Amino acid sequence: MKPRPENRPPSDEKARKAVKPVVCYPVDTLPRPDMALYSAARKRMNRIEEVIVPPREAKTFRVKAGNFFRILSMEGPQVGDLNLWCGTDLFEHFYSGKTRALHGTHLGTGDRMWSSFPHLRPMATITHDTLDWYGFDGFGGGVHDVIGTRCDPYTGRLLSGQDYDHCCHSNLIRALAQETGLSFDRAEPHVHDVLNVFMCTGFTRDTHQYFMKASPVRPGDFLEFFAEIDLLGALSACPGGDCGSEHSSDTAPCFPLKIEIFETDPETLEGWSSPRPSAYSGRHGK
Repeated sequence: MKPRPENRPPSDEKARKAVKPVVCYPVDTLPRPDMALYSAARKRMNRIEEVIVPPREAKTFRVKAGNFFRILSMEGPQVGDLNLWCGTDLFEHFYSGKTRALHGTHLGTGDRMWSSFPHLRPMATITHDTLDWYGFDGFGGGVHDVIGTRCDPYTGRLLSGQDYDHCCHSNLIRALAQETGLSFDRAEPHVHDVLNVFMCTGFTRDTHQYFMKASPVRPGDFLEFFAEIDLLGALSACPGGDCGSEHSSDTAPCFPLKIEIFETDPETLEGWSSPRPSAYSGRHGK
């Protein structure tokens, strides 16, 4: 519970609070994805690979620019923490904060996952979401958030005094280290804030704290992406299962997740090309 204010409100309190908000980043000029092109490409894509992510573990996968990938619920309600990197440069990675500023707290069809500075370009575009019916519930909760950072052993230790090694942060480190040959201490700085796939979250009305609730995902649901650039991805099947009670647990029911990768027919992508990095000069006032 937050402490009560120590200062009396000023005489113009109501006027100050009545000031209308302004959207920080108006997106009217933001380049929009060609959803008609993606829709046509989806009709002529072929599955070429699948990766199974075991409960409380993470796996990596690679997708070439111009192909699609899906994250699927298999056996029961399960959420996943997704990291993305440029396939040839780990220093270009998913930037959840800027993605949140551009698209909002929860992502859906037509939204994009943007990369870190100095690149700031679309890495992947969401092309289909079987949970798009959910919207926002009466608690303010929605799915696929870019609010939470990922469960990690440091916060767990801070709050509980116990070590837990199968949280999503550690899972992603192990998977990235195995993929790249990096040691854990060299892989860890590349693990970044995630897209919480299928996770149902929001902010409480009274204290404005980040909350989670049982995910509405069921077997057969999926979130689909178009790879705008060559990607290396890593997905952790969260130890919280559907995150209806806790998110770092060896007792919560957990289920595997599946990643499917689809190759597209090049003819369906005529006129499309991978986005280039930001055109900013890089002078920073010099």
